[in-house]
Amino acid sequence: MKIKKILISQPAPADLEKSPYRNLINKHNVDITFYKFFDVVGITASEFRKTRIHIGDYTAIVFNSKNSIDHFFRMLKDLRETVSDDMKYFCSTEAIALYLQNYIQYRKRKVFFGNQYFSDLIEVMGKHRDEKFLFPCSDEKQTEYTKALDKAKLKYTKAPMYTSAPKDLTKFNLEDFDCIALFSPIGVRSLVKSFPDIKERNVLIAAFGTSTHAALKEHGIKLGIAAPTQSAPSMAMAIENHIMGKAQEAVIASKGEPTRHTTRSTSTSHKKTKPVIANKEVYKQRMEEKKAQAAARRAARAAEKAKKESEAKKA
Repeated sequence: MKIKKILISQPAPADLEKSPYRNLINKHNVDITFYKFFDVVGITASEFRKTRIHIGDYTAIVFNSKNSIDHFFRMLKDLRETVSDDMKYFCSTEAIALYLQNYIQYRKRKVFFGNQYFSDLIEVMGKHRDEKFLFPCSDEKQTEYTKALDKAKLKYTKAPMYTSAPKDLTKFNLEDFDCIALFSPIGVRSLVKSFPDIKERNVLIAAFGTSTHAALKEHGIKLGIAAPTQSAPSMAMAIENHIMGKAQEAVIASKGEPTRHTTRSTSTSHKKTKPVIANKEVYKQRMEEKKAQAAARRAARAAEKAKKESEAKKA
């Protein structure tokens, strides 16, 4: 099946020109429609109080998304609570850690993050086992994240602060699309709710993450493109592999989760983790310094190589 039109069940990237989807559009001349398949609705303060969770009882907060950060600080405001300056923040990625600066006013905070996947963060958290972790999340009973935390035997409390509500997708004519890309179980449920006969439709389904794959299987929907894989860590790359006729690879996952996402974490797990300064200017300065250092190392290697070649010619 040729892929010319794709429905992506996520909002359009903030900067499409810099996203992997731009390469897919330019290189393969595909038409992409972005539309989030569900709404995230915050749980009220009165509902949260019923959980008998007191945020001040915890010494560390775990964030796996920007949504969790937004709703955590919203809940703090609604409850009229504050957190200690000594609170530790553990974020699944550096991008999510830097997002904290929208709420944290201090230049330096105790913020830690993983390399790329939640399993990387689990390794970091393992070095802080004495902390009492609070995990702001959706009201889903169990996810890959909670399974990973349970498997790691970390002391944490799940704190439901928002819920996901499926959107009505019937405004779309599925016959207009060759491929639909899904990224979460709620996305699958939204699709099934709007199109109960989806498994009988002639549309290719792409899905990212083992929990999404499991949701498709639960509803009897055939998975056409699975991600992430070794050569396709992103959905855009997985779709491109399919367009180019490459065989479907096995899905890889990370340590502490059902499948393996990357092998990089095994080589970096021995490195000492450092807190990040949640400040844009400091972050940019550090990135520029790293670029300059890398350029200097390349220049030194080139000079050394030229010197050896010159000596070899003379010899």
